[in-house]
Amino acid sequence: MTSSANPALSQWSLDREIVMSRVIDAPRDLVFEAWSDPKHLPQWFGPKGFKVETFEIDVRVGGVWRFNMIGPDGTVYPNRMRFRRIERPSLMEMDHGVDQDEDPGMFRFTVTFAEQSNGKTVLMMRQLASSAEQRDGMIGFGAVEYGYQTLDKLAAYVGGMKR
Repeated sequence: MTSSANPALSQWSLDREIVMSRVIDAPRDLVFEAWSDPKHLPQWFGPKGFKVETFEIDVRVGGVWRFNMIGPDGTVYPNRMRFRRIERPSLMEMDHGVDQDEDPGMFRFTVTFAEQSNGKTVLMMRQLASSAEQRDGMIGFGAVEYGYQTLDKLAAYVGGMKR
């Protein structure tokens, strides 16, 4: 789904936004590589205890990542992420939702990578829902807790990557 199919996603609004940030003890280029390289992304993405099963991954503008996120209890969550904007090594923007066309629950997902002089990276994740009600539902489902668990997994993963 494009922003023209869902006009709410083309205008940012704080009442529809979820923001999470984390300082990661790794250089920006390495953190960006973990997000943008198809061999790394599925290895760490998702909350604690979740596994990723990838069907298709093409990390480029217009490319798609189709995958199942499998919960610790075996529940399967079909996902699709379309890459909208990639500005190496500072920004990635995606539309994220279930693996179906014209997903009404799709949200805009923006990740920024800020390099620090001490060799660390400040990563910020911003999720924009199409309505305040959708945002509240995402929070109720655990988007904030799951988002921070995902960032914890990213930090651990890049800690093990060769620098």
